[in-house]
Amino acid sequence: MGPLKGSLVIVGGGATGREIWQKIVDLAGGPDKAEVVVIPTASMAVPDDGKVPATTTPRILSSMGVKHVTVLHTSDRKVADSEEFVAPLKTATAVWFDGGRQWHLADSYLGTRTLKELQGVLDRGGVIAGSSAGATIIGSYLTRGDTSGPEMVEGDHTVGFAFLKNCAIDQHILARNRQFDLIPFIEKHPDLLGIGINEATAIVVQGDQFEVIGASYVAITDANQWKPGGGSSPNAAASKGKIYFLGHGQKFDLARRRIIPARRVDQGG
Repeated sequence: MGPLKGSLVIVGGGATGREIWQKIVDLAGGPDKAEVVVIPTASMAVPDDGKVPATTTPRILSSMGVKHVTVLHTSDRKVADSEEFVAPLKTATAVWFDGGRQWHLADSYLGTRTLKELQGVLDRGGVIAGSSAGATIIGSYLTRGDTSGPEMVEGDHTVGFAFLKNCAIDQHILARNRQFDLIPFIEKHPDLLGIGINEATAIVVQGDQFEVIGASYVAITDANQWKPGGGSSPNAAASKGKIYFLGHGQKFDLARRRIIPARRVDQGG
């Protein structure tokens, strides 16, 4: 289930191309009106050195013409729960989560006023976006959230921000040969939808639908797909496999778990 209002732009890591950045800026109100908050917390040092993690995102946004960019970071949950810290989020039209380790975001912001104000950005019709760890945190189940490393799909952190509900989001899937990793996880958690996104690729979620943009593919892992009489078949992919892929421009119905057929253009006579 997607957000009732606003949009999500969920990027699979790697180089985020101009098409994806442009979509974020457009959804945020355009370069003159966009107020973007960049949260680099996922890339903080271990152990925490108390410094704001380095981020190139403000420079990228500036190159897109965005004039109002704020970097927001803390590892202190008391700070994250303060009115002073969340003030930039109250007027933000977009929030971007940098990559790194997703459990840093969970530890810093789950259950705080920051998470409430992030939801407020969506409620005002804004956009929440992120790449790699910043993509996974957007889902309800936090994949690869173990503090020991990103190899395990299930780790010691399992709760995401749930802006996209009833799902588990993985990233770098083809670049790191992860495309099959969600299969055993979804077999164990069949109510969740597995969404794997490759690098330089994003899904743009509005309501209960998403569209694929960028250079590569998105993999869907859905337990209904391989159950007898599964509810998500037929799709525009062979139903015998346990994953299927969507490419640029394809759309997906999250509520019905089906690829949305492309509209035919009547050529006339």
